[in-house]
Amino acid sequence: MTSDQDTQMQAGEQPESRGRSALREFAETIIFTLLIYVLVRHFLFENYRVVGFSMTPTLENDQFLVVNKLDYRLHDPQRGDIIVLRDPRDGDRKLIKRLIGLPGETVEIRRGQVYIEGQELDEPYITTPSQYSLAPTLIPTKQYFVLGDNRNNSSDSHNWGTLSGDKIVGKAWLSYWPPHLWGVVPHETYANMP
Repeated sequence: MTSDQDTQMQAGEQPESRGRSALREFAETIIFTLLIYVLVRHFLFENYRVVGFSMTPTLENDQFLVVNKLDYRLHDPQRGDIIVLRDPRDGDRKLIKRLIGLPGETVEIRRGQVYIEGQELDEPYITTPSQYSLAPTLIPTKQYFVLGDNRNNSSDSHNWGTLSGDKIVGKAWLSYWPPHLWGVVPHETYANMP
């Protein structure tokens, strides 16, 4: 075999080799993209559709949100956060509520008003106070107390008790549908609370 024949064979092999290389790069790109999607979807963010009226007027039925799942891996949930959680009575169902009470605190509801450690919680987002009361309840370690903003139309901690921290999916972060509700989901801060 002469050196000219070697050159011709190598030149003849290159297009096939390039084709395999391009196909391999394409497959690697697809796999990498899917891996990033799964990681982001599983560990960082999730979309959520509000179903029902338990959070009105803050959130509307059929409003779409982006839920930040990373936030609570870095620090603890805070009072006033709007969170998505797995329903403690049905783990396949997700709910959205406002975090009211933290581990170790005592929560009480009197004449529709929430008290934390005996101090009245200022809740400007409530349009209609609850028509129920709740005896002083100590929130255990790694548990939280959650309520819907529409107090008289919400299944929440006043019905089924405190929420285990491992049931929290993440913090509602952005609203992206409908268009007139685009923006950051409001989270309340309470000047008179720790």
